[in-house]
Parts: sequence; structure tokens; C-alpha cells
Amino acid sequence: MSRIRALFLGTPDIAKFCLEAMIRDPHFEVVGVVTQPDRPAGRKLEFQASPVKALAKPLGIPVLTPENVNAPEMLEGLGTLRAEVAVVVAYGQILKQAFLDLYPLKVVNVHASLLPKWRGAAPIQRALMNGDAETGVCLQVMVKKLDAGPVLGSRVIPLNNEMNAVELYQQCMVKGAELISVDLMDYLRGNLTAVPQDPELVTVAPKIDKAEAEMNWSWSAVRLHNLVRGLAMGPVAQTRRGGRILKVHKTRVVSAGGNGAEPGHMSVATDGRLLVSCGQGYLELVEVQPESKAKMAIAEYLRGYPVKAGELVGV
Repeated sequence: MSRIRALFLGTPDIAKFCLEAMIRDPHFEVVGVVTQPDRPAGRKLEFQASPVKALAKPLGIPVLTPENVNAPEMLEGLGTLRAEVAVVVAYGQILKQAFLDLYPLKVVNVHASLLPKWRGAAPIQRALMNGDAETGVCLQVMVKKLDAGPVLGSRVIPLNNEMNAVELYQQCMVKGAELISVDLMDYLRGNLTAVPQDPELVTVAPKIDKAEAEMNWSWSAVRLHNLVRGLAMGPVAQTRRGGRILKVHKTRVVSAGGNGAEPGHMSVATDGRLLVSCGQGYLELVEVQPESKAKMAIAEYLRGYPVKAGELVGV
């Protein structure tokens, strides 16, 4: 059985997971990896390799880390690898037409949404922030327009009201690897035809701005809970108490109905739960992180930061 020569482009953990699956798959021969250059990370800001590079380099797979993958000299070098298909998973650079032309109709991308919904940089976060009932992962044939290529296959992931971005990310990794091993192989064998996206159904998932992390207590408890879930991977939802930042990692909707309390009013229930009044309903803070402190359960937080009568958060 002849193996398909594949070029892999990716950077974070989800890409590493998919690359691992391709390396194990006897149908593929990964002839090269393209990933983002080493970047400063951690408190000491030491240069650190991407998860994809850390996996591929010890295995002897050629690793390329260009600042610009579309540079002519880079494209010329990629041609020498004689890859038959290019698989892209959260690479981090826009691929221009000259790159796509190296592998006509055989540059495919794993995208963490059910396209055409949530095209763009933050599909996992936007699906949760929007309160969607389901999302998923798609495998698309890449075209010049962002996330607009025809779809080869998809996997649906049902969402519940408690799942956060970290948990959804883990599920997307598994589904993405499955799409590569099953749907991509069917496509390369000629057993699968790509289906164009319906432009009438397009929604956009722009990159998360840090300003979006600020909790607006005039919103409903449900909307704020979805914000916390969606930003669990970062930048993490936050509010202010006594002029200092309080990050909010986990919440629970106590009541979605109306209430007469001022938005941001805090109260401690008889069982020790910390409740905050919202524009509609009450939100329970379950896990928080005071400024310059570690993440902690609310019981520990209240021991160190007791709530005063009539105190407002977000002020």
C-alpha cells in the first residue's frame, strides 16, 4: 500500500494531537512540518517551541518555522518535499494563493465549528458565548477567502449549559483527528466530494478582544454564564471588586428570571454560596481568582475576602 506524502501545518495542542494521529496512521507519511517560530513564554519569557515542533523534531521530521510561509524562497523549499497534500490545523498564518497552488484542491483545514457558522479565529469561544446548543468540527478544502472552502466532512458536538471552552477544545481535538484519518482519506481516494458552503448561513467568529472579558452585570445571568464558559481558555472573564481585578473561572445560573436587586449586588446564601444580582436573574460565583493570587473555590475566597452588606461588584 502506497502512503500519501503529507505536509502538516499547525502550532498549538489541537494541531499536535492531529499530527500525532497522522504519524500513527499507516496511510500517511508526514514529510515535513511547518509551525510558528519559537516564542517567549512563561514568567521568564524564555523562547519555547510550539507543541507541534516539540513533537516532530525528536522524530526526525523536517520542521520549518518561517516568519512568512508565503515568501517565494519558502514556497520553493516546500516544493522539494514532494508532498501530495497539505493539512492545516490552527497554524496561525494566512495562506496566500501561491501556497494553495502548490497543492491544487489538496490543502485542507480542520476548523472547530460547523461551517459556515463561526468562520474566523475564535469559533469555540463564540459558540459558547452565544449559548449554542451544538457546534462541531469541519474539514474544508482551503480557498483564498477565510474559512469559505467547500466542506469535506463534519462531526457534531452537542453542548450543555456547563461545558466550557477547555472541555470543548478537548473534544474538538479528537473529532479533528478523526476527520483527517477518515474523511480526508475518502477524499484523496476519490470517494468523497466537497460540498460548497451556503453563503446565506455565514456567521463570523472574530478574535477575542481582551476588553470583552469584562463582565457587565446589567446583562442577564445566562449571558454572563456563557461569557465565563466561553473565555475559560483565556483571557478569562473578570470583574472588579474594591478597585482590583477578580477573575471568574466558573459560575452557575441560580435564577434566570427577573429580580429587584441592583445589578452587581453581592449576597452570601445560608449555605455559603456567593450570589450576584444581574440585569436578569442571579449568578453564583463558583471559582474565582483574586488579583495576584491563585484560582480558588468560593468558600476559600470568602474566608479571605468577606462580603460586606450592600456591597457591589464591578464598581
